[in-house]
Amino acid sequence: MFKKISILLEMIKFEHTVFALPFAFMGAFLAAGGTPPGRVFLLVTLAMVGARTSAMGFNRIVDSDFDRANPRTADRAIPAGQVSMFEAWAMVIIAAAFFFLAAYLLNPLVFRISPLALGLTFVYSLTKRFTWLCHVVLGLALAFSPFGGWIAVSGSVSGYPWYLSLGVMLWVGGFDAVYACLDADYDRSVGLFSLPARFGRKNAFRLAGIFHLLAFALFGLTGYHCGLNYIYYLGLAISGLALFSQHRLVSPGDLSRIQMSFFTMNGVISLVMFASTWLAMIFA
Repeated sequence: MFKKISILLEMIKFEHTVFALPFAFMGAFLAAGGTPPGRVFLLVTLAMVGARTSAMGFNRIVDSDFDRANPRTADRAIPAGQVSMFEAWAMVIIAAAFFFLAAYLLNPLVFRISPLALGLTFVYSLTKRFTWLCHVVLGLALAFSPFGGWIAVSGSVSGYPWYLSLGVMLWVGGFDAVYACLDADYDRSVGLFSLPARFGRKNAFRLAGIFHLLAFALFGLTGYHCGLNYIYYLGLAISGLALFSQHRLVSPGDLSRIQMSFFTMNGVISLVMFASTWLAMIFA
């Protein structure tokens, strides 16, 4: 059983929950003006882990035929026969149940928007079949992370810094467009849509760069809107360097270091953004 759970967690890249979770905490801490109650913190964590696990499991299920035909992804758990469809669907349903339970226990507003938030993550997996804007849809889905954290604490949208969600949407859309360059040729050959498949790798990199510049500016506006001090802007500067490094580590003609660019730098960005927000409020 433990081996099967390990395979399932590897299949959905469970460790990449770190991309969105710190932004959910960021929204919660901003709404609380500091550290939120422990119960809320734990429920936000459960909701985020449940939502991402369910969404990634769904993604692996609906993409399994494409993954099986793509040499880069043929060894994923479902195409390789390590996980059955029944097991994958069971994980999706159980994780979704935990998400909805956490949402219900938080407050009525969180529970009301929870179907939209989870549904949008499911829709993303299907958008690759009909639009190259799929990256923006993924960004929009993850933009619910700080928004959800905020209303988990406040129970209201009043005062929410919408710049933060817009920044997350563009940040995610940008790095997902770069990552999609790995499969640009395959996607084009089977009729799947992505920025690099539609416009080429060079143009996808250019658009990702624009997305990330706008995201950086929106994160700056978030700090101004929330009245955060210099500690936040120091963290923003570090995140900006990480964003810059993402684009220096890889290029349209050399994607060999994309794992470091995609996984390491994105983890740094999300964690630093949250930590600097928290410290800025502690030492206000």
